[in-house]
Amino acid sequence: MKTGVYPGSFDPPTAGHLSVIQRAARLFDRLVVLVAVNDSKRALFSLEERAEMLREATAKMPGVEIGSTRGMVIEAAKASGAEFIVRGVRSLTDFDAEAAMAAAHHALAPELITVFVPARPDLSFVSSSALRELARCGGQLDLFCPPGVARRLREKMEAARVAI
Repeated sequence: MKTGVYPGSFDPPTAGHLSVIQRAARLFDRLVVLVAVNDSKRALFSLEERAEMLREATAKMPGVEIGSTRGMVIEAAKASGAEFIVRGVRSLTDFDAEAAMAAAHHALAPELITVFVPARPDLSFVSSSALRELARCGGQLDLFCPPGVARRLREKMEAARVAI
């Protein structure tokens, strides 16, 4: 059974992430989408909220599981039995950064193979940070993320406005 792990902060999950998940799920018998903590980023949603949004968005995708880690992605990937790490790419800039990350992963765990999966071209501009900014401005979210994510983003932004 071929197992891949697709790690990310997914804060929040976007249509681009789901595109990569759908594409990667076709490559593996089992795909673990691993929600991770990125200490260099200030999260809008908790680890648990991000995992729940992904569970809802991938509920009908066969072979897709959602996991989470507060530790090293490599260790979580090995613990899940993965042979592959999936990295989504939107652009050449993404590819350069992801290639550097793949080299680091190889140094730490040479048994894990990194697989680059492009998002659909029409979603190549969608990022979590752009989605958060669009939500802050009250923009239309539905084209860029699943409905449950759009609802939660609106709720977060409304709560932030009320708190001010």
